[in-house]
Amino acid sequence: MLTDAELTVLGLVVERPRHGYELDEVVSERGMREWTALGFSSIYYVLGKLRDKGLVAEVAGERAHAKAKKTFAATEAGRQACAAAAEAAIAQLRPVHPPVLVGLANSPVIPPDRLAAALAQRAEAVEERLAEVRRAARADAPPFVRAIFGYSIKQLEAEAAWLRGMA
Repeated sequence: MLTDAELTVLGLVVERPRHGYELDEVVSERGMREWTALGFSSIYYVLGKLRDKGLVAEVAGERAHAKAKKTFAATEAGRQACAAAAEAAIAQLRPVHPPVLVGLANSPVIPPDRLAAALAQRAEAVEERLAEVRRAARADAPPFVRAIFGYSIKQLEAEAAWLRGMA
């Protein structure tokens, strides 16, 4: 089983051979840090784990970037593992543990006016984030990118509707 970070990095290496610095650039450019906990410092750690599992291998060649040290390519086992893990991630429902649920579970201790203010603050943040995601979504993006944005937009719309009902 691959962690979310491993699947994210492996998927980018399956696209084409990459070095750690380029992986960080792609993660940033695609806004992937919005939905995955993958920092720059963990990219090389994840690449090492994938290499140790035989899912990526270092490829010889020139440095693709001045800061690049090693370039990695997916092995055939890596391609198969990526496809299987991606399919499972899509098909299987896994529990999520958003902090808002912990807050709601403890909301009886919050004075009513402060609870209302907290919900209003969250509603404003959700609307702002929804606007940001809508601006970032591009009609000319590949279908899988449009699917990611579409999923995010629908989740935010659902939370915004729920928050309106709480007011």
